[in-house]
Amino acid sequence: MSAEATTDERAGILLVDDMEDNLIALEAVLGSLNEPLVRARSGEEAMKALLRRRFALVLLDVRMPGMDGFETAANIKRLDQTKDVPIIFLTGADDDSGYAFRGYATGAADYLTKPFDPWVLRAKVTVFLDLHRKNRQLERLHDELSHRLAELEHQFTGENPPDLDRLHAQIRELRRLVPHGHRV
Repeated sequence: MSAEATTDERAGILLVDDMEDNLIALEAVLGSLNEPLVRARSGEEAMKALLRRRFALVLLDVRMPGMDGFETAANIKRLDQTKDVPIIFLTGADDDSGYAFRGYATGAADYLTKPFDPWVLRAKVTVFLDLHRKNRQLERLHDELSHRLAELEHQFTGENPPDLDRLHAQIRELRRLVPHGHRV
């Protein structure tokens, strides 16, 4: 993959916390990843942001007034548009020990306590960004293959018999789209 990601691949990271200091800390840690960072100060704001654009990841504070992190995560996982967005819960070290279990049960991909190690957070976020990019590549490849297969199918259902030389060329082209022994 090239160093320059397309806009779709740079889906961004949604930072959800009601405390300004925590948002500033997250931005300081993740700013060097050169990905869009979008803030939400509540669960309600987070849901609105998720419905407006695509995100690679949500970093979600557990304790917030109004809709807490667990309720927000449940809403995220309930919607078809957002159900596959990974969530990393962030919570204070003095919070209830059952929060981690509840977070995973709500659909969290990971769970970190504050204060978090910036290197660990950055490494975890990087993994999810890489997974997002690979998923986008797979989606594009799937779309391209579906389009090409529909073209081939059309040739077989047309009035004229298919041109075998043309079919062989198209098959070779399809094989180039999915090289053997390479990973996306």
